[in-house]
Amino acid sequence: MAEFRAPPGTHDVLPPESSRWERLVALFARRAGRAGYALVVSPVFEELAVFSRVGEETDVVRKEMYDFLDKGGRRLALRPEGTASVVRAFVQHRPLVPFKAWYAAPSFRYERPQAGRYRQHHQLGVEVLGTEDPELDVEVVTLAWATCRDIGLGGVILLLNSLGDDACRPAYLQTLTAYLAERGDELCDAHRERAAVNPLRVLDCKREPCTNATADAPRLLDHLCEPCRDHFGRVTAGLAALDVPFALAPRLVRGLDYYTRTTFELQSTALDAAQNALGGGGRYGRLVEALGGPATPGIGFGLGVERILLAADHEGVFAAPASTVAVWVVDTTGGAEATALAHLLREAGISCDRSFDGRSMRAQMKSADRAGARLAVIVGPSEVAAGTVTLKDLATGEQEEIGREDVAKLVEERLR
Repeated sequence: MAEFRAPPGTHDVLPPESSRWERLVALFARRAGRAGYALVVSPVFEELAVFSRVGEETDVVRKEMYDFLDKGGRRLALRPEGTASVVRAFVQHRPLVPFKAWYAAPSFRYERPQAGRYRQHHQLGVEVLGTEDPELDVEVVTLAWATCRDIGLGGVILLLNSLGDDACRPAYLQTLTAYLAERGDELCDAHRERAAVNPLRVLDCKREPCTNATADAPRLLDHLCEPCRDHFGRVTAGLAALDVPFALAPRLVRGLDYYTRTTFELQSTALDAAQNALGGGGRYGRLVEALGGPATPGIGFGLGVERILLAADHEGVFAAPASTVAVWVVDTTGGAEATALAHLLREAGISCDRSFDGRSMRAQMKSADRAGARLAVIVGPSEVAAGTVTLKDLATGEQEEIGREDVAKLVEERLR
């Protein structure tokens, strides 16, 4: 019989690694919640048009989306990124603005798997819709940066740029297109023909021919209109006031076409340059309209869970916990006592587990060691008769007999 395996580009997350995922999501939820963001859960698939609106000429839409016809003949696609689904939900349900949402969700892209990036990967992100205030940009960028700091990452670089808006970007694109046309033969194969269609993508290319050819390319930061320049100035001043370190990155355009004005990316110095992006995002001004809603400004970001944890591994921080539970119940009377004691401890908020299948005391103690438990609560025939349990410190070997009615209180004290 064939042995089934996870599809190429996907992976299973098992304990104890999965505990890090839980901790990361919980940490992000707490930080976002303190800033007024609330959880949004959207479908993992949408109508194809929802995602195609993020940029018809981007690789995400042209090459990487998983799209299909369902049994009703509808053209659907698996979510390639988080923003479009949240914006679609905003347009459909019209919540009050500013609408501040956070999400934790899988995304799907048919691309070559690489370090920390899979065909099914997972993102933590936020979206805010309904205000153009640059102080919000400061809040959003700081939230992404602080999340990395919270888990102990020290080698994180925040790159910042502005992509202008409809008032100043068209003239810049003409200038950039003319510059690239003179150097068309120097570009990489992927962009030699497409530079005129989407010239910003050439700036984002990491291949040596394109980086060399665009080394002296005109910078969008030098072509911003006064409102965009003022907006960006308030963003940089706000970050500086909060002591959030950043570096200007005139080539940073991100991978989707809906960005306007502020755009940013977080990179890890602990990872190879080709796979060092932990996440990023920026401001967008036309996406709500593209999905059928009124003109509404927005800003957001996505952080890659796998890539963040890979960076944590390289820096030696945010390790998986050594133990899965704090207490192990050892029962040599048949198992019913373990059920009752485990329930008692769990109801008191104490993490605990027990063995099954009538295993010997020795085998149960080995299970406690493997689980990394700090304490064992042992009950045998003599303890049952006396109405007691034996509480054993698994690190020191010290043990004491205590009244069954005091077990939750005393265990809690020993764990402090």
